[in-house]
Amino acid sequence: MRAAGGPDARAAGSPDAKPAGSPDAQAAGSPAAQPAGSPDAEVVSRFVEQFASQLVEAGMPRMPARVFAALLASDSGALTAAELGERLRVSPAAVSGAVRYLAQQHMISREREPGTRRDLFRVHGNQWYEAIGNRDTVIKRWENALREGVAGLGADTPAGRRLAETLAFFEFIEAELAAMMDRWRVHREGLFGRD
Repeated sequence: MRAAGGPDARAAGSPDAKPAGSPDAQAAGSPAAQPAGSPDAEVVSRFVEQFASQLVEAGMPRMPARVFAALLASDSGALTAAELGERLRVSPAAVSGAVRYLAQQHMISREREPGTRRDLFRVHGNQWYEAIGNRDTVIKRWENALREGVAGLGADTPAGRRLAETLAFFEFIEAELAAMMDRWRVHREGLFGRD
């Protein structure tokens, strides 16, 4: 299945695409859009669209997926909203909604660009660790709701037993996730050293 937002979708007139001859489109596709010494802009663009498509198929909304992939593929790991809009050929409103979503998911951080009033959106090397680690809060909320459900429905009823099994599963996942994150920190340090 081809996710929306790939090169074919832009050519077909995606609502967030700029006309091929527009200044934004020319800037985004030109070598000047990438810093000197960076991979070819076309190679970067291809990666962004392909990886974003994979994220969309996994359930991420399309525009946040494209913004995240663009940040991941940038040399600095940080871009302004204007730079993201230029590289992805989308409007400032599309970028704004996407970065808000990604910040809420702990996948990027918002910083102030030194000496300016512009925001800089940054993806970190440990973004997956942060994003998955923050799922712990969600799991705890689910566990609390399930405990209340078991108490309310009765642990000896069919529904109560089903909720209890679901609760036990999430408790198991929570414990395993914490242990796995501890192992990852040690493994990451062995591969990349301390930050």
